[in-house]
Amino acid sequence: MKQPGRSTTILFLIFVLLILAATSQAQTRPPIVEQLAKAYGLDSFGQIDAIRYTFNIALPALNLNLSRSWVWEPKTGKVSYEGKDKDGKPVKATYVRSEINSSPANVKDEIEPAFVNDNYWLVFPLHVYWDTSAVVTDKPMQKLPLGKGSAKLVSVKYPPEVGGYTPGDTWDLYVGSDGRVKEFIYHRGGPKKPSNVTTTWAGYKKVGPLLISTDHRGTADGKPCRIFFSNVSFKLSGSDTWTDAQ
Repeated sequence: MKQPGRSTTILFLIFVLLILAATSQAQTRPPIVEQLAKAYGLDSFGQIDAIRYTFNIALPALNLNLSRSWVWEPKTGKVSYEGKDKDGKPVKATYVRSEINSSPANVKDEIEPAFVNDNYWLVFPLHVYWDTSAVVTDKPMQKLPLGKGSAKLVSVKYPPEVGGYTPGDTWDLYVGSDGRVKEFIYHRGGPKKPSNVTTTWAGYKKVGPLLISTDHRGTADGKPCRIFFSNVSFKLSGSDTWTDAQ
């Protein structure tokens, strides 16, 4: 059998090296991803057994006032929900996220998507780190969209083909010198409204080792809105006691 020539071998090695370099570059994420996640408690996330919170939206222009209460157990994926259906009737549900395909239709089609939305608002800096499909760009200082001053712009783009509940969405985070998000702009990738939400990140509280912004005020498609968390508490590993966020 004829052995490949030296030039053929060299060309093959160059081809392999180019593929490896391209793969490595695709997997490389800017340092701000880990820095941001660490600022919000990534290193100690394992200490959390459960987080309890109520997600609230006030959009006066659309006469929308909505509240959804959750208990999230990250280690087991168990979620408990209390809210109302489209007719205003109380709804309660408990499910395990890994078993969502065998859950009732209302859990799979309504409650789980609502949980994902509310949970992203709760701990989005951690999701940036966890969601390796998202393309993160660390940009220069930019003027804050709502307040005075400027901050580093970190743009998080979810590709359209990623599937799930965030295809094509972009989150522009304005990060201050203290490593905290000051304001942000959410651009929805699909046709559902609102398509653009611009809010502050305020009301910071400690949820055990985690840092969470509980108050977001701004606009949704140009209309005044407020998105906020209430009744936030947590359980640490090995404890059966709920502790209020401080």
